Amino acid sequence: MSNYHISVLLNECIEALQIKENGVYVDVTYGGGGHSKAILEKLGPKGRLIAFDQDTDAKQNLIDDPRISFVHANFKYLQRFLKLLKIEKVDGILADLGVSSYQFDTGERGFSYRFDGPLDMRMNTQDNVDATQIINEYSEAELQNMLSNYGEVTNAKTLAQAIIQARSRQKIDTIQGLLAVIEPNVRGNKASYLAQVFQAIRIEVNDELNVLKAFLEQSAQVLHKDGRLVVISFHSLEDKLVKQYMKRGTFNDSHEKDEFGNIYLPFKTVQKKAIEASKDELMKNRRSHSAKLRVATKL
Repeated sequence: MSNYHISVLLNECIEALQIKENGVYVDVTYGGGGHSKAILEKLGPKGRLIAFDQDTDAKQNLIDDPRISFVHANFKYLQRFLKLLKIEKVDGILADLGVSSYQFDTGERGFSYRFDGPLDMRMNTQDNVDATQIINEYSEAELQNMLSNYGEVTNAKTLAQAIIQARSRQKIDTIQGLLAVIEPNVRGNKASYLAQVFQAIRIEVNDELNVLKAFLEQSAQVLHKDGRLVVISFHSLEDKLVKQYMKRGTFNDSHEKDEFGNIYLPFKTVQKKAIEASKDELMKNRRSHSAKLRVATKL
C-alpha cells in the first residue's frame, strides 16, 4: 500500500470528515487505501465505507474488512452505485483527485515523461480512448485548445503544429516519441513545460473536469444535512471548480436561482482558504506540494 501511494493530507482529511462511529462514508478515489484505512479506524462495527476506484490495479490494495464495499467504477457514477447498494444518503465524502504515485511511477501507464512506455494515460485501462488516439487523430485546433485550456501551454499553437507535422511522417505512440516532438518546442523551465503538456493530455483522455463537475453535483444530492464533502485538488483548474461549487452551487461566478428567485446553495464552506500540506509533510512527500484541501458542509 505504501509503495502504491502515500496519502496526502491524511490527518487533515480525517479531521475534516468529522467521522461518526456508525456513519456511512465514501472514498471515491481509493488508490492505495490509505485514506480508507484511516476512515475505517474511526468507524464502529456498524459503520460503513464505500470505496470507488476505476483503476483495476487499485483493487489489489483492497482492505479485508466487512465494513467496506469496493466499487470498480468512475466516481461520476456515484449516485448510481449508491442506489444499487441501497444507500440513500451518506455522512461524508472524500475525493483525492491526484494521480497516484503508482500510476506516475509505472512506465507502461504512460502518465509520466520520466519513463518510456506506450502513450496511454487512461485512469481506467478498459476505456476506449487513450493518449495515442488523441495525439494522432485530433485536429490542429483541437490539440491547440487542449494544450492551452488544460495545460496553459504558452506556445500551444506552435506545439500543435509540430505534432501534426511529426505524425504525418510517423505515428506517435510512445512517451519517447512524443518527447522528441515536444523538446525542440519547450519554453521556459523544461520540467514545468513537460508537466503542463502531460497534464493537458491526461485531463483530455480522462475527461477529468467534466467528471469532477458531475461528482460535485451528485455529492450535493447524496449527502445528509451537515454531511461533509472533503476534496483534495492538485492543479488550479480542479481547485477553481471545487471552490466555486462549494461556495455558489455552480461552476461560474453567478448563483443558481429557482423559479421564485431563491438562491440555491447546497454547501457552506468550512474555511475560506484551502488547507495545504505542512512543512513536515512537504519534506516527507514531495507530491503534496501542490495539494489543496477544501471542505464544505451540506446545508
